[in-house]
This record gives sequence, C-alpha cells and structure tokens, in this order.
Amino acid sequence: MNKLRFLIPLAAFVVLLGFLLVGLRLNPREVPSPLIDKPAPAFALPRLDDTTQTIRPADLRGKPWILNVWASWCVACREEHPLLVDFAKRNLVPIYGLNYKDQQADALGWLARFGNPYTASLFDADGRVGIDFGVYGVPETFVIDGAGVIRLKHIGPLTPDVIETRIVPLLRKLNG
Repeated sequence: MNKLRFLIPLAAFVVLLGFLLVGLRLNPREVPSPLIDKPAPAFALPRLDDTTQTIRPADLRGKPWILNVWASWCVACREEHPLLVDFAKRNLVPIYGLNYKDQQADALGWLARFGNPYTASLFDADGRVGIDFGVYGVPETFVIDGAGVIRLKHIGPLTPDVIETRIVPLLRKLNG
C-alpha cells in the first residue's frame, strides 16, 4: 500500500510528461480547421476601393483563388506583404484580400504605400466574415478551389517556404 502511494503520482507525472513531449512536436501554425474540404462561407462584402460594388463567393467560382486576411494595423501583415506582391506578379491565381476590422482610409493608404497584390480587397469592417472563416487573427491565408471549397488554411504570415512547398503545388494540382 505504501508503494502504491508513490507509484500513482509517478504514473501521473509520466503521463503529463508524455503529453508535454507530444505538444512540443506540434506546429502552432497548423491549427486544424473544420472548414477544410468544405464550401467557403457565404458572404456579400463591398470592395475596399469601391463600396458600391459587392463581391460574393459565387462571383469567384470557376477557378482557384486565394483569400488573404489582412489589416493595416497588423505588424505581421507588413512582414508578409512583399511576398504577396511578388507572388501576385506570377499570375498563378487571383488573390483576394479580406480587409479585417480596419478603417477604410487606413487600409487604402496602406495599399497605396506598400503595393496592392489583390485582384480586389473585400471590406470586412465588423469582422463577421472573418469569424465565419474561423479567423484567429491576421494574417491568415486560404486557398479555395474553383468549386468554392476551402483546400488550405495557413495561419500567420506567409513565408517563401510555405508559398513554394504548400501553396504552389496545391495550385498546380487544382489547376491540373
């Protein structure tokens, strides 16, 4: 009975240590999304540059596209932005921005200053569409196929490695 009193806490410690070791091997940027392989959420948002024009997912069907969630107040967005500008020049797919919880004038000024990689940027002032997409924070990037199904979600700023090893191969497959 005396041994059991010492073995139970030791067993609990070993189990907790096992969970910790497994957790340390996980990539915090790879948060599983329940939206992968599901249709993109429905939305109707005004364009950032012309709020009289509305864009819906149905308007984007027929070929793959990228949705990049960004904001002018986002420091990490500034980090990834030059990569998006360069990637847009490759003309692989249209890139749409989702300007998230931002001020229109600030967002337009930011694009004028740093370049505009977007075919169009959608203005999500209250963040509801971002919530529908399961956005944790900005930046986040989604690859959506021609049928409107989400095929990839990347949390955090894009890197050259993510673009070349995950996004470009997926786009080639989807354009196949």
